[in-house]
Amino acid sequence: MELYHGNIVYARTKDELTEHADSYIGVENGIVEGIWPVLPEKYAGLPVTDFGEDVIIPAFTDLHVHAPQYPQRALHMDILLNEWLNTYVFPLEEKYADPAFAHAVYDAFLDDLVKHGTMHAVIFGTIHRESTGYLVERMEERGLYGYVSKVNMDTDSPADLCEDTKESLLETERFLDQYRNNRTAKPLLAPRFAPTCSWELLTGLGKLAKKYGVGVQTHLVESLWEATESVRRYPECGSDTAIYEKAGLLGYGPFFGAHFIYPTPDDIRVMKKYNGWAIQCPEATVNVIAGIMSTAALSDEGIKLGIGSDIAGGHTPAIYTQIAKAVQFSKIKAFYEPEMNRAIPFAQAFYMGTKQSGSAFGNVGSLEPGYAFDALVIGGVQDPFQKLSPAQSVERFCCLGESSNIHARYLNGKRIG
Repeated sequence: MELYHGNIVYARTKDELTEHADSYIGVENGIVEGIWPVLPEKYAGLPVTDFGEDVIIPAFTDLHVHAPQYPQRALHMDILLNEWLNTYVFPLEEKYADPAFAHAVYDAFLDDLVKHGTMHAVIFGTIHRESTGYLVERMEERGLYGYVSKVNMDTDSPADLCEDTKESLLETERFLDQYRNNRTAKPLLAPRFAPTCSWELLTGLGKLAKKYGVGVQTHLVESLWEATESVRRYPECGSDTAIYEKAGLLGYGPFFGAHFIYPTPDDIRVMKKYNGWAIQCPEATVNVIAGIMSTAALSDEGIKLGIGSDIAGGHTPAIYTQIAKAVQFSKIKAFYEPEMNRAIPFAQAFYMGTKQSGSAFGNVGSLEPGYAFDALVIGGVQDPFQKLSPAQSVERFCCLGESSNIHARYLNGKRIG
């Protein structure tokens, strides 16, 4: 049994933070055994790691991030989405044909995820199987939890990123077969978004989803252009999200829909039917002016919500920053569209970035008994003239904290980083 003392905060539900001040948490074989205000007699005499006034919280989960765009983070944020993609992002992604370049970027990317407390992530790679495979292998070696995708795009894409359809499907199947038995980092399908995928490619991926029992991630109704263009190309499907349903891609594994800003009732129907995650990427959607998710309204519809950094649309991998901005942008949405929206409380945003996102990987994202001890110890946010509660310290950390405020990191009960 490993024992830790400090202040403990997590979100058991979306409605409030659970707070255990000046308490002990016990971890057995990497799993939380219990939390106690006073150490049980049966553990008397065992060593205790004392974090004093610091706060122990769950590690974060990033449900939408582009690892190959890591070198592009915080650059050229003064232009809109299509120009940004065509001028900077696509030329960068072409470089991943060179495995040496990919190795250097992906090692730095994973180091930065851990530095900022993200232990679980759903990640876009590129069309390049070998380079994307390296990312999977490094995550597996480090014990980080991930779903990683070799991206598919075979139409209306830059020449060096536009795949031959049959080759795209063949390379994807090789990728799935190679990594399907991994323990922590697993493959996932990723048609980039409907306008870059032919129907032959989408239905071919649907057959692979069924054969290998894997899920899918993609961009869904991210912008007004994408929402209308997707339906224009596939009018028989009725909505952007229904394209993937009709192609046979859904129902075989987890389903992640990044952004989900302009959903129709049919998009919501499909998302609910397949129990998918609608992923808010607050910083990214403001950087490229795609729009702001109707977070509270989607939650009321019963849709699972997650948070993503969307590097490099977002300029930091820090999910705690995105948690704070999810609250901010829900207020902006409610101010300008009050008839359909309301602000979300901080507790719900924290829940989205920890337990609700973490549920994609099993029992992670909380500190309840039975959950993996994937945890962070945060501190250094108190004032000398007033005492913050543990929950207040967590909120302040998310609003103005930095990686230096993370004093310890745990993955499956082992201290890392």
